[in-house]
Amino acid sequence: MIGTSLPSVTLYECPPALEGACPSGPVAVDMRAESAGKTVLLFALPGAFTPTCSAQHLPGYVHHAAALRAKGVDEIWCVSVNDAFVMRAWGDALGVGSSIRMLADGNADLAGALGLTLDLRGRGMGIRSQRFALLIRDGCVVDAQVEEPGKLVCSRAENMLALL
Repeated sequence: MIGTSLPSVTLYECPPALEGACPSGPVAVDMRAESAGKTVLLFALPGAFTPTCSAQHLPGYVHHAAALRAKGVDEIWCVSVNDAFVMRAWGDALGVGSSIRMLADGNADLAGALGLTLDLRGRGMGIRSQRFALLIRDGCVVDAQVEEPGKLVCSRAENMLALL
C-alpha cells in the first residue's frame, strides 16, 4: 500500500458549510482529485457513534487538528462505512466543525479497494472498515498504520503527530 496511489473511489460528504441538514443531498468526493497537490491525513474507523470511535478516535483528531496542520497536513479526513447524513450528524454531535472532513464510504468501496474490510455481520453491523490511518501526499500513500482488530494504538492522532 505504501508508495501506491489512492484507489479511484468516490466518497460522499455533507459539508459543514451547509446550514443544518444536507438540503441538496450529499456531495461526491473523488479521492484522487481531492488529494492532488495536498498532504492529507485520512483515518478510518468501523462506525459513527460507536464507543471507541466516538470517545477516543475522532476526538483525538479534533483535539490535535491544529498541531497536525502545523506539521504540514493540509486536510484531515475521517472515513467510515456509514452514509453522509450519519457522518454529518456525528461530526455535528462531536463538534468537529470544519477541522475534519467527515467522509462516507457507505458501500465500503474504499475499505474494499485497500483490502481493509472488517466483517462484523455476526454482530449485526455488516461489512465495515478496519481502523487505520494513511498519510497521503499528492494522491500517494506515504505511510499506513493499520490496527489489529479491537485495538486503537497506531492510528491515533497522537501517533500520527509523532510520525510527522
